Amino acid sequence: MMQISSDSVGNKHSLINVMHRFIAATNNMDETIMVPSLLRDMPLDEQQANNNNEPPCSNKQRDMYEHYLLLKSIKNDMEWGLLKREVSSGASFLEMAVKGDIHVDDNADLQHQFHYHLRGLFGVLSKLTMQADHLTNRYKREIGGGNFMR
Repeated sequence: MMQISSDSVGNKHSLINVMHRFIAATNNMDETIMVPSLLRDMPLDEQQANNNNEPPCSNKQRDMYEHYLLLKSIKNDMEWGLLKREVSSGASFLEMAVKGDIHVDDNADLQHQFHYHLRGLFGVLSKLTMQADHLTNRYKREIGGGNFMR
C-alpha cells in the first residue's frame, strides 16, 4: 500500500493539495447552497446578470445551477473514481487503459507525457476550485443578502 508522506501533503504545489483544495471548495459550495434549484436561470457571468439584453453563450454553462451540478459531478468522479459509462464496450476509460485497449505511442517519452498531463490537471483543478469558490461567494451575495429576484 502506498504511503503519502507528510512532506507532499504540506507542499502547496502537490497534486494531493490541489485536489484537497478543490474538494474542500466544492464541499463548502455544497454546504452553503442549501437549495440548489434557486440557482436556476441565474447567469453564471455577473456581467450577463446585469445586462439582460445579451443572449447567453451556447458553448458555456447557461446558468449557475448547471455549473453547480458540473462541479459536484467532477468532485464525485475524483472521490469515487470513474463509474462505468454506458458505452458500447461497457468498459470505463481506466479499465480500457489497464487492459491496453487505449494505444499510446510506444516510443513516446512517458515522463514527458506524465508531466504534460500533470500540468494540465493542476491547471484544470485550480480553475475548478476558483469557480467553486466564486459560485459559493456569489450565492452568498445574491441569495444570502436577499438580492435574489425571480
